[in-house]
Amino acid sequence: MKILVLSHEYPPVGGGGGRVAQDISRGLVQHGHQVRILTARCGQLPAYEEQDGVEILRLKSARRETFRADLRAMSGFILASFFEGLRQARAWQPDIVHAHFAVPAGVPAYMLKLFTGLPYALTVHLGDVPGGVPEKTGRWFRWVFPFTPPIWRGAAAVAAVSAYTRELALQRYPVPIQVILNGVDLRALDPGVIQAGKPPRVIFAGRFQPQKNPLVLVRCLGAVRDLPWSCTLLGDGPLRPQVEAEIERLGLGSRFDLQGWVTPEQVIGHFRAADLLFMPSLSEGLPVVGVHAVAMGLALVMSRVGGCVDLVAEGQNGYLLEPDDTDGFERALRVLLGDRMRLQAFRLASREHARRFDLNMIILQYEQLLGDAARR
Repeated sequence: MKILVLSHEYPPVGGGGGRVAQDISRGLVQHGHQVRILTARCGQLPAYEEQDGVEILRLKSARRETFRADLRAMSGFILASFFEGLRQARAWQPDIVHAHFAVPAGVPAYMLKLFTGLPYALTVHLGDVPGGVPEKTGRWFRWVFPFTPPIWRGAAAVAAVSAYTRELALQRYPVPIQVILNGVDLRALDPGVIQAGKPPRVIFAGRFQPQKNPLVLVRCLGAVRDLPWSCTLLGDGPLRPQVEAEIERLGLGSRFDLQGWVTPEQVIGHFRAADLLFMPSLSEGLPVVGVHAVAMGLALVMSRVGGCVDLVAEGQNGYLLEPDDTDGFERALRVLLGDRMRLQAFRLASREHARRFDLNMIILQYEQLLGDAARR
C-alpha cells in the first residue's frame, strides 16, 4: 500500500502522539509498504528528509514551539496539509490516508476525501476527544465540537490507543472504534541486566503543563526526602519556572536533574539508568513514555487515569492512585524507594508485562485496519 500519513506532530516535534505516528510508520515500511508523512515544520528542521524508509514532508504551518501547538499552528497545519495532500493525491496516488488525531489531522483527511474520494483512517489519542484532556482542550472544544462528527463518520476506520479513549469517544461519536494499543519494539528497547540502583533513580518525561501534574511530583518526592533517591525530569513547558521554584523552596536542588527537551533516543538512554517512572497525570490516553518505561523494565507509580491502567499490574510492577491522592503517591514511593528487593521485583515484572505491547503485533493490527479501510 501507499500510505499518506497526516500528523501535526512527528519527532522531534511534539510528544507521545508524534512518537506513535513514527513507530507505526516505520513498522509499516518494514512490512513492505510505502509511507509518506505530512507534518509541521518547526525551527530549522529540513522541509524534506527520509528516515528509516519513511518520507517526511515538513510543512510551514506557524508552529513556533516543539512541545506545544496553539490554535494558530493547528489551523496552519490544516490548510498546509490539505493543499499538499491534494498534490500528493494527484501525483503520488496513495491508497489510504492515515490521520493521527481527529483534530487537527482529521480535518484535512476529511476534506481530501470530499475533493478526491481518497479514504482515510483515524487514530485518536485522547486529546482529540471531547473531555479527554479538559484542562487543555475543553475551551476550544466548546465551539469546535459541532464541526467534528462528520470527520468521525467519514472515516473508513477508527482506532483508539486505549479502551478508555474508545469509551470516551463513543459518548460523543457512535461509530465503530477499534482499540489498538501503542506498541514498542522490545528487541530495540532491551534494558539488559535489570538491577535496582543505589540510590534508586526516579524519572519523569513529558510536557511541563497542568495535565502532567509536575508540581505534585516534586512535592511527593519532597515528602520522602528521608529516603535515598535522585530524580531526572525530562521535558519542558509553561510550568517549568514553577517546578524549578518548588524544588528550590524545598531545598532539593541536589536531588533533581532537569534535562529540558530531549530527543526520543535520549529519553531511552535516561530510562536505561532509571528505576521508577513517576507520572501523577490528571489525564492520559496511553502514554508512550509509559509503554517505553515498561519495556525498559521500570517500576511505575502512576495516576489511575486513561490508558495508564493498561500499563500497571497493580502490586506487581507498580501502583495506581487517584490524581489527587498525594498521600497515596507518597506511600507508594516510600514502599518502592525504601525496599530495594521489591523495587527489583517490580522492575522485572514490568519487562515481562511489556510483551502485550509488542510493536510487531501492533503493526499487524494497523496493517489489517488500513488495508480494510483502503478496500472499503
